[in-house]
Amino acid sequence: MSPMLIYTLCALAVIAFSVFYLFFYRNWRRARQLQQPFPEHWRGLLRSQLPMYRTLPPKLQEQLEHHVQLFLAEKSFYGCDGFEVDDTVRLTIASHACLLIVARSYSDFDEVRSILVYPDAYHVRDVESDGVVVSESNEIRAGEASSRGQVVLSWAECEEGAVNPDGHHNVILHEFAHQLDYLDGTADGAPPLSGEQARHWQDTMTRAYEHLQDSLRHHQKPWLDPYGASEPAEFFAVLTETFFQQPHHLKQEQPDVYEALCGFYRLDPLSIAAR
Repeated sequence: MSPMLIYTLCALAVIAFSVFYLFFYRNWRRARQLQQPFPEHWRGLLRSQLPMYRTLPPKLQEQLEHHVQLFLAEKSFYGCDGFEVDDTVRLTIASHACLLIVARSYSDFDEVRSILVYPDAYHVRDVESDGVVVSESNEIRAGEASSRGQVVLSWAECEEGAVNPDGHHNVILHEFAHQLDYLDGTADGAPPLSGEQARHWQDTMTRAYEHLQDSLRHHQKPWLDPYGASEPAEFFAVLTETFFQQPHHLKQEQPDVYEALCGFYRLDPLSIAAR
């Protein structure tokens, strides 16, 4: 065999491997992962930690299990301040995160790489500069999301959301809603949409956001957690919490917003709750 032929065959092999790795390896790896049975004790944790799992239609239950299986296989969990991450912690976070995409593609979370879990609210030193004056502050946070694929959570807050599925707050839903918002590169309260759906979203959410701010300016009881009025990104995240945790309230107060969220998340929590 001539050296030129050997070189050509090697080059073709490298090209073939590169094409496989870039375009097919991830799907191949995930298909292999999903060939593994879903552990029964995981299913038990889903029932106890994510009450909505019990009312999902069978097809969506299976989809949620698949998403959770991939999430746990691909994302790294780190305990902070001595916190130990066990199956309950991992399943609670993964199931609530994947509830957001249960009717969507798992690829929505491709850029999420790591989850840092603190035992309770944690302190963050924040440094800001206006070009002249540098100021420092020490903030207490329950969670945060990053465009770099990192999510930070307080386990105490995660537990609170899990045991109060009809409550006002769920830090896991909130922070992973930010990750969906980052899909188009920036957290601006408008996740990736196109055409008429994007125009409808913009019009509907702008009116609702301004209504919330107007209610607060006039000292009226707001229809949404006031934190949602701080900026559009937080508006979307707080709306997401309310959509999944208090859908009756959201649909009554803002039916157009509710319908827009149904379109984005591709499910109707009220119809699921009625099962």
